[in-house]
Amino acid sequence: MPTQIAKRKRKSAPSNSDLAGCVRPPVEPGHFELSNAIRVLSMDAVQQARSGHPGMPMGMADIATVLWREFLCHDPAQPQWGNRDRFVLSNGHGSMLLYSLLHLSGYDLSMEELRHFRQLGQRTPGHPEYGVTPGVETTTGPLGQGLANAVGMALAEQLMAAKFNRARFPIIDHYTYVFLGDGCQMEGISHEVASLAGRWGLGKLIAFYDDNGISIDGCVRGWLSDDTPMRFRAYGWHVVDEVDGHDPQAIREAIREARQQSNAPSLLCCKTVIGRGAPNKQGSAATHGGPLGEGEVAATREALGWNEPPFVVPKAIGQAWSATQQGRALRERWETLLANYAKKFPLLHSELLRRQQGELPKGFAADADEFIEQCQRDGTAIATRQASGQCLERYGPLLPELIGGSADLSPSNNTRWSGSHIITNDEAAGNYIHFGAREFAMTTIMNGLALHGGFLPYGGTFLVFLDYSRSAVRMAALMGCRCVLIYTHDSVALGEDGPTHQPVEHLSMLRLTPNVSVWRPCDTVETAVAWRAAIERSDGPTALVLSRQALPLQMRAPDQVATVSRGAYILWEPPGEEPLEALIIATGSEVELAIVAAQALANSKRSRRVRVVSMPSMDVFERQDKEYRQAVLPPAITRRLAIEAGSSGMWHKYVGDRGRIIALDSFGASGPGGAVLAHFGFSSKQVTAQLRQLLKAG
Repeated sequence: MPTQIAKRKRKSAPSNSDLAGCVRPPVEPGHFELSNAIRVLSMDAVQQARSGHPGMPMGMADIATVLWREFLCHDPAQPQWGNRDRFVLSNGHGSMLLYSLLHLSGYDLSMEELRHFRQLGQRTPGHPEYGVTPGVETTTGPLGQGLANAVGMALAEQLMAAKFNRARFPIIDHYTYVFLGDGCQMEGISHEVASLAGRWGLGKLIAFYDDNGISIDGCVRGWLSDDTPMRFRAYGWHVVDEVDGHDPQAIREAIREARQQSNAPSLLCCKTVIGRGAPNKQGSAATHGGPLGEGEVAATREALGWNEPPFVVPKAIGQAWSATQQGRALRERWETLLANYAKKFPLLHSELLRRQQGELPKGFAADADEFIEQCQRDGTAIATRQASGQCLERYGPLLPELIGGSADLSPSNNTRWSGSHIITNDEAAGNYIHFGAREFAMTTIMNGLALHGGFLPYGGTFLVFLDYSRSAVRMAALMGCRCVLIYTHDSVALGEDGPTHQPVEHLSMLRLTPNVSVWRPCDTVETAVAWRAAIERSDGPTALVLSRQALPLQMRAPDQVATVSRGAYILWEPPGEEPLEALIIATGSEVELAIVAAQALANSKRSRRVRVVSMPSMDVFERQDKEYRQAVLPPAITRRLAIEAGSSGMWHKYVGDRGRIIALDSFGASGPGGAVLAHFGFSSKQVTAQLRQLLKAG
């Protein structure tokens, strides 16, 4: 039966803001003096850099001032403390809004760094970057993905709360706030993730729509006429529309209304004026994507009554903005609660800390070793997608942080295991997500889950549908998100569905993306090793590229099993001390073709000596020391044949000028998988013939 998310009544479990008295009335200086500090810092930084986007920060300054000063629960001195509210700037081009907020609130982001906005080596890059600037929860810029990450974060909060909270101990209890603009709404990803967020009833997710009616090309009425409030209501969101984004009381009331919702995410549709305060350019596209100009900057200062020079904030305004004292009190109160929780629930407490710190359970390595040995001993000929399912059955019970799903391909991807409990919207603690046919949403939500912490997300689809989620994979790599990308049906061998579903260039796309570790295993053993590598990796995503068709178990000695984890290794070579004549390098389903061809030539009259190298992971192999790499691929052996049912481009560096590549640099064809493979040269007979020609060429 599906497992459903527990709904928490607002009165029964006070939020962290209630615990610390976080909501506070405005203090002197007045609201607009405080919000004008954001406006002026933003326009001055963009002007200094001679590039950037001043309009959004100036337009959303009033909303940000109310949210950050009166509702947002955070500690500038400890940006990563576990129960902080998350703030996401999905319209990341307006990054100076966030940098201004971080500086003014007391984060470790100096005025000098604001002065050097968009300059090389500074912590104020053009778009917010996770891991670069303290207080930035996710890298944003590709529009809509911040909203998607926020959905993942809010889902993580809700699931962690269901797992760890106990009566009078709301250890996990925080909001996820996200700013988004017209561009985010226009991107298709917003539709995918908003639908899921509504279905899951993420009551702690509050989104602020900057409805200013302007994009880079001008007034959006010509290309955006959606009834946005109705659209989100149809998704199951609570919508507060027609909020005056420059009236602090209206903003305050809208946030309070949203925070009362326990069963639905909230969208606050805020009417704003882009570039608010710039007397001659506000409300126009002229403020969107470039500096205001020195004349308009001066006119804005005069209009706002701001008399300070660039990058100077009056002391009273700086003091009023500081959140350090209140943030420390909030965090320390939570830490006291956590200490009492540890005394009453020591096992839960230790598990919570382990998961938040991203540590693996004790004994995992030994269990993984045993499983890999078992796979070599007892394995059979099965598809590597099925082998991946077996890995989930073995590793899943060891890893309560494992959360996964599929983009409507669970039976094909083998992503649902016996311990899976489906997440819906009414009851506690599932670990399996039916994303529907939403590959982009799946990957961006996985990124949000990983960024929140406490989870190791995985998600499955066909390799060819990487195209739908390519940008999210790139963002996962850029941020170093720890997640597992499962791609099945990895070649033209999938057969009858034809070239629309047959991946060709996709392996190369993954391998060419920095910080994506890619594995294409040839059997159950390599799949188990690949899964282990993905689980143990902490600094980026791992892609597992898996076959539709059954692949035979390869024979290995224990020392060979131990070297699979090094990315490439010697799988087979003829016995004896005579010099090797050639190398065959292969991955995945083509490894068996290499074995058959090499053994056929070894058993021929001339008994040719050919080594077979299985290379399940190029990137892992490239990280090995030079001595090991040259031991596997001796430089003196220049007759080399690479075999892979995908693009040839990545293989030239391994075969050199004298080598050959059996690959596929055209689209596939519809037909039975075996026939299609043979048609494109992937049969033992054809590989053997190519190898003979290579040896004959000398």
